[in-house]
Amino acid sequence: MFVRRLLTASAAFAALTLAAEAAQAQNYQVSFDNAVHHEARITVTYRDVGSTPVRFQMSRSSPGRYAIHEFAKNVYSVSAVDGQGRPLTIDRTDPYGWTVPGHDGTVSLSYTLFGDRSDGTYSQIDATHAHLNMPATLAWATGFDERPVTVTFKPFSPDWSIATQLKPGSDPNTFSAPDLQYLMDSPTELSNHMVREWTVDDAGVARTIRIAAHHAGTAEEIDIFAERAKRVVDAQIAVFGDVPDFDFGTYTFIADYLPWVSGDGMEHRNSTIINNSRSFREADFGQIGTLSHEFFHAWNVERIRPAELEPFDFTRANPTPSLWFAEGFTSYYGPLTIRRAGVATVDAFLAEMGGQLNFVQNASGRRFGSPQEMSLRAPFVDAAASIDPTNDAIFVSYYPYGAVIAFGLDLTLRQRFPGVTLDDLMRHMWRAHGVPENPYTPADLQAALAEVTGDPAFAADVFDRQIRGSDLPDFAPLLAQAGIVIRPANPTAAWAGNVRFPATGPAIIPGALAPGTPLYEAGLDLGDQIVAVGDAAITGAADWTAAVAAAKPGDEVPIRFLQRGVERSATLRFATHPSFTLARIEAGGGSVTPAQLAFREAWLGADTAPPGP
Repeated sequence: MFVRRLLTASAAFAALTLAAEAAQAQNYQVSFDNAVHHEARITVTYRDVGSTPVRFQMSRSSPGRYAIHEFAKNVYSVSAVDGQGRPLTIDRTDPYGWTVPGHDGTVSLSYTLFGDRSDGTYSQIDATHAHLNMPATLAWATGFDERPVTVTFKPFSPDWSIATQLKPGSDPNTFSAPDLQYLMDSPTELSNHMVREWTVDDAGVARTIRIAAHHAGTAEEIDIFAERAKRVVDAQIAVFGDVPDFDFGTYTFIADYLPWVSGDGMEHRNSTIINNSRSFREADFGQIGTLSHEFFHAWNVERIRPAELEPFDFTRANPTPSLWFAEGFTSYYGPLTIRRAGVATVDAFLAEMGGQLNFVQNASGRRFGSPQEMSLRAPFVDAAASIDPTNDAIFVSYYPYGAVIAFGLDLTLRQRFPGVTLDDLMRHMWRAHGVPENPYTPADLQAALAEVTGDPAFAADVFDRQIRGSDLPDFAPLLAQAGIVIRPANPTAAWAGNVRFPATGPAIIPGALAPGTPLYEAGLDLGDQIVAVGDAAITGAADWTAAVAAAKPGDEVPIRFLQRGVERSATLRFATHPSFTLARIEAGGGSVTPAQLAFREAWLGADTAPPGP
């Protein structure tokens, strides 16, 4: 995801590619003879490495992920030979790599890789496809990162073709990269997939957009999906007023929509992984949401890059305080550009953003940290696994947190600065940091807002209160400009906290309770079993639902519960349900003014019916 652009001209890149193919400075051979058992056999060869020991290792992190991932755990049957094919000794002193102490200047390391998870982080190998995330797949030798690379694949099946952002060679199974950074940022799919492609105009230069979809559906279904994707792509180009200069002129959506893959999206410089376990029909083409989010990253993150993530370090976690912008603002523009493209209705957009606002505004985690703080917690939460439990109530994901900041800022700019919108801020960041690929700092973001508005005091206030602090704007008057109202979802319903008990079994609290909620204030915690509420025995989810339904906000009732083997009693005071919805004023029988409708259409576009199947 975050790769340093070392080459700015395709001719320079082509020269490096020719050097790679000629010298084979780093050459990978990847075969899948045992694909049915999820194995690949990989050989990497380095030449002209001198006489010192060569250290090979697997990555411990992956572009687009912020936590540690121990990819070496899936590597075994490791061996090495020199330039004459003679076996070499391998020293293993740590779990992350292998050292070859003696050689003749050429070292070939071979190993078997096990992979059976198809998402944006790992690799999956089976008889249907090889879905490869490179940090999870390819070992590399330290100290040779700048050398060009070639990769030759040996497909398991003759009907497999290859989708990747790597540069094609004269051999259809051989590809190249200018260096390790680009190689590791280049996911690859080998399968019998369907391809749809079209071009977009970049100031007279045609850029190709390609969808390579490995799915069990029909050609008609991918045609429908591609048509919606075209509209979203155009809407995002309109935000920035420019198309990224994709290397080799092509951007590829690598899609796997199959029951045995894991849902995910992961952006890369000239491609993205978009996975879903449901088919197009099963998801009602809802995969367009992930596509929209990931393509927006082609500008915001891939080229408008946080300085802390440049270059990417594959040996450690890569934190940045700016994920609220990199991921959060993208989470706002994802649904916004779907709406502007006419692929979703205004009501669908309001439901999406209302859900995010609902979550963030009612999240107890905001009292524990700002968007910047939540961004820095990414290495602990971004698909990171740990044995010890954590307090989920202290974290608010930077995805919705940043999306809500973007949502409020867009409306605030439109209110306070006539003719200025959040699009202007994104275009400024594109021109100042994306086009020249000049990584930004948090201070750069504040300076950009000051320049776009012409009001440094406003920018400082926003960053002090909402970015370094945890305030949110007052959304009611901001939304009123567009004739949109905030309505309580359940104004008369009693509420004890966001807790759902399993359909069967006793009422045991399944997750951390948020501070300030009625159950938390009554002293209950994760793992406690509710025994009775008032005079009603609680034997399961149905009894709990009935007890809550019988109460009113403000009611106080005794509650009995088992807490680590001890029965305890407390008073439970029900609250009003805090959830709300966003709705067009006319949907509730009110009247929208011409000014409100004009504001809404300038922001979201005219409300037309989305394209049918």
